[in-house]
Amino acid sequence: MPALAQARAPIRIGYLHTLAVDGQIWLATHLGAWARNGLEPQFREFKTGLEVFEALGGGSIDMLATGAVISNFPARGKGKMFLVNSIEYATAQLWVHADQGIRSVADLRGRSVATTAGTTAHVFLDTALRANGVEPSEVQLQSLPMPAAVQAFISGTVPAVALWVPFNIALREKVPQAIKLVDASAYYPQAAIVGGWATSSAYHARNRAILGRVVRAWAEGNDMMIARTNEALELLQQKHYPNVPARELKEQFGAQRVFATAAWKPLYSSGKVTTWLQQVSDFFVRVGNINNAVPAQQYFDPSIYLSTVKG
Repeated sequence: MPALAQARAPIRIGYLHTLAVDGQIWLATHLGAWARNGLEPQFREFKTGLEVFEALGGGSIDMLATGAVISNFPARGKGKMFLVNSIEYATAQLWVHADQGIRSVADLRGRSVATTAGTTAHVFLDTALRANGVEPSEVQLQSLPMPAAVQAFISGTVPAVALWVPFNIALREKVPQAIKLVDASAYYPQAAIVGGWATSSAYHARNRAILGRVVRAWAEGNDMMIARTNEALELLQQKHYPNVPARELKEQFGAQRVFATAAWKPLYSSGKVTTWLQQVSDFFVRVGNINNAVPAQQYFDPSIYLSTVKG
């Protein structure tokens, strides 16, 4: 450990500021896990998965943590995934105005639905429509930045919105009569949406040992989140989410699924994570017209996690 402390490797990490993505990052920081594992991270916040992957491709960051888009760009040959953060269990939700004649998913045929294309919410919407016998082409998709999509719903401009938490909180406050038709938990675990970490293929090839250290540091934060949840959420709310009331942050946590570090191992080794990633990649292939898509079994490398984590 002293040798690691003397030769800390600088790493540039891009991330999205949402609990399902950066919770373990800040807990690892609180615990001193990065330095203890011989790392000197520089963190850079991004607003969208597109932006963070563009930064990775441009070389301004070494690795990233993001949501469902982890199944998009690596399938295009842009990135190598090596670590799962969480499952977005119920973070994606479909809300409707019942007074505009929407009381079931089937009622969305021919109607407008606001969301942000290419995001967790869009993946969930596609799954929900197909599960209820509605082809996505039968719905008029209005792609807007999520704040604008939610505002369009609040104003009554659109009868439905597919969103992710915490945007549901403002919606409930502004439109208390709105109805949540379904959330992503209805399709778990068959159609789970996972988020996680990726790096470039070149960095992955040259720096597997450093990626192993990242896994170990992340694991300390992850296990604090599991073993001392109340303490972890209180710390995150005070230091990193001061504008999010504690009850709302707890609601966000309840909308995701995280597991103890050792409990992830069978999901990696059995191929379950790869299957979940491939299902979401298949969505991006359909909607994004990805030619010669890289399969999840090639862009996801479970071996770093499996060789690093004991138990």
